[in-house]
Amino acid sequence: MSDETDDLPEGLETRRHRRWTGLFSLTVSRWWQRATGTTAGRIVSTVAAVALTIAFLLVVTGIALSLADGGVTTTDDATVHITPEAQQTLSSVDGVEGPRLGATNERASTIRAHDGVAHASPVLIEAGRLEAGGDPQTVQLVGVVPDGESRTVAGLPTDALEDGDPHYANGSYDGPRTGGIVLSRTAADRLGASASDDLTVSTSPRRATNFSVTAVSETDAGAPVALVHASELQSLSGAADGELADRMVIWGEPDAARSAAADAYPDASVAVTDTADPTALFDDGLAFATSVIALVVGVTICASFVATTMGMTVDEDRRTLAVLESVGVPARGRLAVIAISTGITTLVGSVVGVGLGAAGIAGVNAVASATVAPGAVAQFHPLFVPYGIAVAVLAGIVAVPYPLAVAARTSVLAEVGR
Repeated sequence: MSDETDDLPEGLETRRHRRWTGLFSLTVSRWWQRATGTTAGRIVSTVAAVALTIAFLLVVTGIALSLADGGVTTTDDATVHITPEAQQTLSSVDGVEGPRLGATNERASTIRAHDGVAHASPVLIEAGRLEAGGDPQTVQLVGVVPDGESRTVAGLPTDALEDGDPHYANGSYDGPRTGGIVLSRTAADRLGASASDDLTVSTSPRRATNFSVTAVSETDAGAPVALVHASELQSLSGAADGELADRMVIWGEPDAARSAAADAYPDASVAVTDTADPTALFDDGLAFATSVIALVVGVTICASFVATTMGMTVDEDRRTLAVLESVGVPARGRLAVIAISTGITTLVGSVVGVGLGAAGIAGVNAVASATVAPGAVAQFHPLFVPYGIAVAVLAGIVAVPYPLAVAARTSVLAEVGR
């Protein structure tokens, strides 16, 4: 007798587990049948609404991240990157352009003298108008200091430019210009230019000069990019006053490069990789506000649509709920069926939305680079995947009380009497 009593709790637990497993399997099966059957319209529309909302959220967040991370990102093989903190105001025109590093040419020379550092270069990024006899094209101009070694900045080889930066001339900016420029394949195709062609490059209506194409190179990114010497771009863009640059890149041993970077710019941000940093959103007021507004709007729209459509679905499923009640399924079991259905719908929508968001970011970059922007204007980070799913789940949690309330009002007697 004692043994049977001891076994009872385990038996109850087993039956309870089987009951909930059965309810979950029943819910998933019914959801799939409805999603693939002739009455799939409402579920498909709900999934589509969730997916589009999450995609919109990720695109806006990607743009905000690009804004916080200094705009257009560049692809290079450097070991360490130095970027200004958001609160610094080292730019020549405060409030018009993002913060920049100062005295970059001088400090790059100091960094190069550190043991373990192979090379250091300021990187200046400017939007420029290039013309090769046809219509002018907007191209991302990137200024660097090459050292003759095989290195990559902005996806382009720096050794295609003349070694050194003679125009800098120890800060006087009156040295000879090399006039060399390396074009990405996209930029060359748009300009109709090839190696040895002469180009007119301008950063404003009153600042223009001539360059000669030294090489055309393929890049992983599809944006039109051009590489020139740092001092020549500084002179052309007005950044020579203060030796301004958007970042500093360092090649060498990671520890040595990091130490040299910290010594040169103790108040700047030093990173070993140049991947987008989501924490940059918290350092930029505009970017943070944009991402928060997108989050609030996304959750509100997603929750509203899910609540409305799932409530209508539950209203149509009253007979099914009445049948579950008649066969002994308790109220919490019937409500669990509704909650699981809502969760599956939002989860599927979030997964689709993440895919659409990644495609949307790629599309926005393609359109921007083909029209008004010199490069990518939005970034996709791997953390966007769990972020999009988490936002959809949050919207589902906010939305689920309404369909649960509709389900709770279902009476088996009322449904039988219909």
